[in-house]
Amino acid sequence: MDKLKILHMYPAMLDLYGDSGNVEILGYRCKMRGIELEVHKHNLGDKETDFTDFDIIYLGGGADFEQQLLADDLLSLKDSIKAAYDNGVYFLMICGGYQLMGQYYKDSNGEKITGLGLFDYYTVASTDKRCRCIGNIVIETETDGGKYKVIGFENHGGQTKNVSSPFGRVLAGNGNEFECSAEGYTERNVTATYLHGPLLSKNPKLADHIISYCMERKTGEKYVPAPINDKLEEDCRRQLLERLLTK
Repeated sequence: MDKLKILHMYPAMLDLYGDSGNVEILGYRCKMRGIELEVHKHNLGDKETDFTDFDIIYLGGGADFEQQLLADDLLSLKDSIKAAYDNGVYFLMICGGYQLMGQYYKDSNGEKITGLGLFDYYTVASTDKRCRCIGNIVIETETDGGKYKVIGFENHGGQTKNVSSPFGRVLAGNGNEFECSAEGYTERNVTATYLHGPLLSKNPKLADHIISYCMERKTGEKYVPAPINDKLEEDCRRQLLERLLTK
């Protein structure tokens, strides 16, 4: 059986809105293709993690308090995490995880949390704690050579700026900033987004894109995932897209 390895970072602290479900969904969709997804965890204070040993590194969402607690730990791992990124390991990052990989995050109290600096973007929260981007969101992104509508839920006060390569174009909702046309950040081996839900439950094609990338990187050969019966997911997607995009 083929095997992929995923590192779930700070699972007890970064799990807003069921974000840990993304790991379960990747595991299920791998299993349906005869691939074992071996899940490892990196917790606060762990010092022996070799980030280059994984196929996927995953960070979920967390509130300001959780981000402050783990920021120093994350910074202590910078060289190893960057080595994994440079080596082509796939990074999937949601909300707080997205913010922490940038230059910095300044919270609503003006406290500045230094980010890992892996990417050039930075995030500044409104000083009005009630001023947040909240609600369902739809973006359009490029996946495997075609356009794909990605559905999720956003709830963030942070406004992420200086994004050179957005994950997608906003069709409904806010995005990186209030009423922004762009959402998230992407590279060949990076998906960073504010979309909770969990993200992959509503967007199975995105999950398969990640699996395909990892299998091709591992084997050096083109990987085409075997079809899965996604009728329920696609029926749900049609209803959601009709509801959210019809004015």
